[in-house]
Amino acid sequence: MIEIYSDEYFMRQALLQAELAREKDEVPVGAVIVCDKKIIARAHNLTNRLNDVTAHAEMQAFTSAAEYLGGKYLNKCTLYVTLEPCIMCAGAAYWTRIAKVVYGASDPNRGYARIETNLLHPKTKILHGIMQKECSAILLDFFQKKRMD
Repeated sequence: MIEIYSDEYFMRQALLQAELAREKDEVPVGAVIVCDKKIIARAHNLTNRLNDVTAHAEMQAFTSAAEYLGGKYLNKCTLYVTLEPCIMCAGAAYWTRIAKVVYGASDPNRGYARIETNLLHPKTKILHGIMQKECSAILLDFFQKKRMD
């Protein structure tokens, strides 16, 4: 049983968002932003639907959370995302001053960690590998099916 308000609980919520993306034939990445143990933003990739290369799950979540809070800084919030943020999303996370980033699957090709600089804010805590198997599986399944089409 997963403890409510745990990293696993919130990552499961991000995975539900990834499922919504997959149903829309988007790359299945999901994100939620949590503040005071409450989900204040839910998002998934919308790059195809919006015809916008910047419409990553994280970017959608940042916008939604900022709107909810009435300000651009998320310094009391945690981002849960199923895939390691790309350089663009890590840069946006920096500007939000988000307190913590938790991601599931690593992205050795496009993830922010592949470059030798820290794009996240110096005060941002990072936790990775939460539900890595499940987060990786949804992506692998999606791209395997794409290759078969």
